[in-house]
Parts: sequence; structure tokens; C-alpha cells
Amino acid sequence: MTAPQLPAIRACLEGAIPAIMATCASDGTPNVAYISQVVYVDEGHVALSFQFFNKTRANILANPQASVLLLDPVTARFYRLHLRYLRTETSGALFESMKARLAGIASHTGMAEVFRLKGSDVYAVEHIDALDGEGLPPAPCRTGLLHRLRQCSERLAACTGLDELLQAALCALQECMGMEHAMVLMLDAPARRLYTVASRGYATSGVGSEIALGHGVVGTAARENTPVRISHMTHAALYSHAMRSSLQADAPDGGAPGMEIPYPGLPEPHSQLAVPMVAGGRVLGVLFAESPRDMAFDFEDEDLLVALAGHLGAAIDLLQAAPDTGEPPVPAAAQAPAVSGTPVRVRRYAANDSIFINDDYLIKGVAGAIFWKLLRDYTQAGRTEFSNRELRLDPSIRLPDVADNLEARLLLLQRRLQENNPPMRIEKTGRGRFRLCVACPVQLEEQAG
Repeated sequence: MTAPQLPAIRACLEGAIPAIMATCASDGTPNVAYISQVVYVDEGHVALSFQFFNKTRANILANPQASVLLLDPVTARFYRLHLRYLRTETSGALFESMKARLAGIASHTGMAEVFRLKGSDVYAVEHIDALDGEGLPPAPCRTGLLHRLRQCSERLAACTGLDELLQAALCALQECMGMEHAMVLMLDAPARRLYTVASRGYATSGVGSEIALGHGVVGTAARENTPVRISHMTHAALYSHAMRSSLQADAPDGGAPGMEIPYPGLPEPHSQLAVPMVAGGRVLGVLFAESPRDMAFDFEDEDLLVALAGHLGAAIDLLQAAPDTGEPPVPAAAQAPAVSGTPVRVRRYAANDSIFINDDYLIKGVAGAIFWKLLRDYTQAGRTEFSNRELRLDPSIRLPDVADNLEARLLLLQRRLQENNPPMRIEKTGRGRFRLCVACPVQLEEQAG
């Protein structure tokens, strides 16, 4: 009987059932212990969670050979891995991914304060035994995965604008892959934060909500440039669904009430999958999906989402790198129509470019600086027509020199205006061109702090 290969038994490495690890001391004394995670690294390697300085750890350091008993959660067949210890990783993509997954397992079993990942032990798989036994019939193979990916890819390839692209990606996840709850977050590298630009399947869009780089599955996926997948309910602080906006910490007066945009996550997610969107070696953001069901996403879902995120990242980068072709704005005298009514009061705090409309928080950061520039030009010169090109050349906006994500920030501002419904809006008038529409007089107030 041919020995099974590691990719053929990946279902055993999903963490549904704990594995049993056997080691041997230098004097020949055996030791057997349960282990939380056996993680697939590649076709010839696995990683095991190092959590305690216990007998198993001592044995491995003295004698680097081990065997691990795995149980297929569907067929109930047993497999034995013969392993050789290579190294321990205490940082990086593998470690952070396992740390996130362990947080989910620990809190699901009520041991969040006990399970702490000290390292990821990497082992070479020298041989796999399929143990005798009848077992159960295997689950039906998932068919049509490549066709679903093709459908998603075709939808993205047909898009010509960023908003259309993001909506197409989320719609494809829902309709082609059955991922009902998903969102796209873009990375603001200088601020080391991610901000939500599109979402689907939630009661509120959460557009503009933020999460710090390295926090939660989303922040970890972006910081480490690696997929992060957890399959159990988690209340652990770094990996909970409550990835609340950090606006309060940066807000004027120490964080006035109402300055927080609620994160659009599920109240009780049982599965989460975050995949970085990468182009030219740069992380642009994260594609994120979650589910109220345990074990909703397996390694094939992860592979599909990685492929889709790669396409999405390349498309975003291409759209944002396209040259601005907008002509210079028309003369101011020909633009701003007369408006009347009660003036709307718009207040800006210079410290972080946070914008309030009649005391209601709207946006901050680069998007806030853009909105303030538009309103300032409108009130001072009567301008309503603008181009992306001039925004990129305006030093007051303080766009980063590399990967400025201007289109994503404009889309974020446009969405926030739509959702808050103030008497002004932004509408696209052509490639690299847009118009500011104002329905009543505007009174600008600027605060230094």
C-alpha cells in the first residue's frame, strides 16, 4: 500500500480534533501528550505549537524524532506522521498565523488565559502511515472550485473603476463562493492603520472604520503579509470581532463622543479568514470574510481567497497607477450655482484633519484633508469641479509619496457623505474628474487642536 502524502490528508490538519504526539527521552523513556495544532506548512513540513516548557519539549530538544497521531474528522481514519524537528520560529508569518488560530481554539475551550504560543516548531515529515481500520466514507469532493474562481476573476476583469471593482469582488464572494459576510480594507502605511472601504452582508457598512496594523486577524494578515484563518469562536483581545476604530484615541479633546465609526463585524463570528492584497511586493490592504459557523472556511477556501486577493490587488494597483487625464477645471465664475437656506457648519481639527458637520463626525486623515480642500476652494473661489491630478499636487493634503491610494480615499469620502447625508456630495464626472455638489451655504471653522 502506497504511503499517503501530506497534501492528501490536509483535512486532518484543520484543528477540528486534537492530535496526539509521542516523543522519547535520551534514555528511551517515552512520553505521550495532546497537542493543540499541527499546521500544514508545505508538502514536506508541518508546524506544531510550542506552548509549555514540558516533558515533550525537553524530549524534542534531546532527541529530535517524534510521531504524531492524526484523526480525519470525516472518515475517522487514523494517520501517523513520523517527524524530525528542525527549528522553532518565534516571529513572522507562520508564528503570527498560528498565534491567531490558537487564540480562537483557546477561547473556544475557555482556556484563553492558559494557552500562550511561545513558538512554532517546524518539523520535516519523513513518512506517513495510514493505520488499519474500516473508517467512514469520505466527504464528497468539492467540485467546480476553479470554475468559481474563474467567475470571480471575470467579474473583476470587466471593472473600470475602483468602486465597481470592490463591489464586484464582494458580490463574487457572496454569489460564487457563498461567503455572505465580507469586507475590503485598505492600508494607510504611514499611519499604520487599515480603513474599511467596502463591505457586504452587514447591518451597517462600517465604511471608514479603522483597525491598527497588527491587531486582529485583519491587522495581523496585513502586517505579516500572510493569510490568517481561525475556525472557532474567539473572545481573545487581539482576535475578537470588536476591531473598533481608533479614532477616539486620535480625536480632539481626548476623543469626543461620536468620533468612532462602528466596525461592521458579526456580533459572534465563529470563523474568520483574512488575506492580504499584494501588488509589486507591497501590501495594499486586506480581503476579509467571516461566518457565524464553526469551520466555515477550509484550506481550499483560503487558497481561493488568496488567488482572488492577488487579482484584486493587481487591479487596484493598476487603477490607482493610471495617469490622471482630467483637463484643468473650468473658470470659477462659471461653476458654483447660487444656494440659499440655513448655513451648514463644517469644523476641522488641524491636528488630524478630522471633520465635523454640524457637530456630527464625518471623517479624518487624508480623506478629511481632501474634503477640507474642496470646501475651502468652494467657499473662497466658487469652485465645484476638481481633478485627481490637482489633489496629488496639493501639499496641504499630505499624500504619501508612494502608494497614495487617492482613489480609495476619495471613494471613502464619497461613501461617508452618502451614508451621513449632509447637504453636500461628490459625484464622478469622468476619469480623474469629480464634482462637489453643495445644496446650502457653508460656514467653515478651523480648530488648531
